[in-house]
Amino acid sequence: MTASAPRYMARFRCIAEACEDTCCAGLTVPISESRWGLLRQKVAGTPDAARVAELITPNPDGATGQQAGILGKRADGHCAFLDEAKLCSLQRRYGEAVLPDGCSVFPRVLTRWGARVEMAGSLACPETARLCLLSEDALVREPVPEEQALRPQVARQVAAGDDAWTAHADTVREAMLRLLNRREVPFAARLYALGRMALDLGDFYFPGTTAFASTETARLASILREYESTDTLASLHAQLQALELPGGPWAGICGAVLRSREAAVSSPRFLSLMSAVRASYGGADTHPDRAWELHAARRSALASLHGARVHQYFLHHALNHVLRHPFTEAESLLNAVFLHVLRASVVRWVLLGHPAVVALLEAPGTPVAALDAAAVEAFQVVAKHVEQAPSFLDFARGLAGEGPETFARLLILVKGL
Repeated sequence: MTASAPRYMARFRCIAEACEDTCCAGLTVPISESRWGLLRQKVAGTPDAARVAELITPNPDGATGQQAGILGKRADGHCAFLDEAKLCSLQRRYGEAVLPDGCSVFPRVLTRWGARVEMAGSLACPETARLCLLSEDALVREPVPEEQALRPQVARQVAAGDDAWTAHADTVREAMLRLLNRREVPFAARLYALGRMALDLGDFYFPGTTAFASTETARLASILREYESTDTLASLHAQLQALELPGGPWAGICGAVLRSREAAVSSPRFLSLMSAVRASYGGADTHPDRAWELHAARRSALASLHGARVHQYFLHHALNHVLRHPFTEAESLLNAVFLHVLRASVVRWVLLGHPAVVALLEAPGTPVAALDAAAVEAFQVVAKHVEQAPSFLDFARGLAGEGPETFARLLILVKGL
């Protein structure tokens, strides 16, 4: 086995009690039968035995195996085993081996591509968000010691089997990463090109596709080469610029996503920021068209002040998304692109409504460190409380539709960015 990671994850170290948030809150954490059994052995005869028996219960869904038990929570939503120093009392006393897989691995996200394990990161952790967004070389991939990819046995598998969907997945993914890095056109144009490429491939490259004949392999290579062309990118950029679409629907989508999550999330940090963002766009009664006007004005002003910095945030977010979420898990390549653009849209909405960003635009001499801090908070709270929520993923699937309909709706989101 070989292991690799983007540079920001090779640099990652948990900052524990110094962290502005905690991964031990707001999440439901399952524990496998084997880890649960090991923990019971370790605590046997200690005062913790009763706590473990009381606070870890069988999964109410009846699941076994990797999700046999569920860790209990306190009334405030924090893990029952979190101590006063914001550290795990179980790990401190009995070692990393007793932790559930999710606790041990987070914020690492492991994917196995054949004999290669790749480690990306979840931006739901403030420290990974900081390292990913703010370092210019954060997404440079490099080998890492195998022991840094903790518990590779839990990595998701992208199997290169007889089907074309997985056999060509790495080739398509590398083309996506190269396209996102093409700086001669604006970032929105790259996302538009990514959607167009996915639409073109979707006619013959989709889940369950049997092994390609030589003609289909050549067709796939030809389409990927087409989107490497400078002329193609320039043409798509011109098309996107010429496209006139109202911004109100984009604002309405972003606002609806966040309102639905506010109703389901109890985190004071998330709710406080969402309340401030909503107020910055005029409050609950603001019409989407008016909110869009505010957003568009802020977007233009921020681009003139710190355009390169903001571009880095969203480029790194996109590159990390491709590494962290294998598109083979989606219904289609186009659906995978749509989901990323929707996530990016929600983050953009939050960032441009963040009170620190609004204040920066009113006092342009504010140091860029204030913008960086706002970006880390915006990306992190959305990653933690929105991006992986089942209700959000269901909403995204319904909004995407199918085929050409998905691409048409993708355009609305891209124009908002």
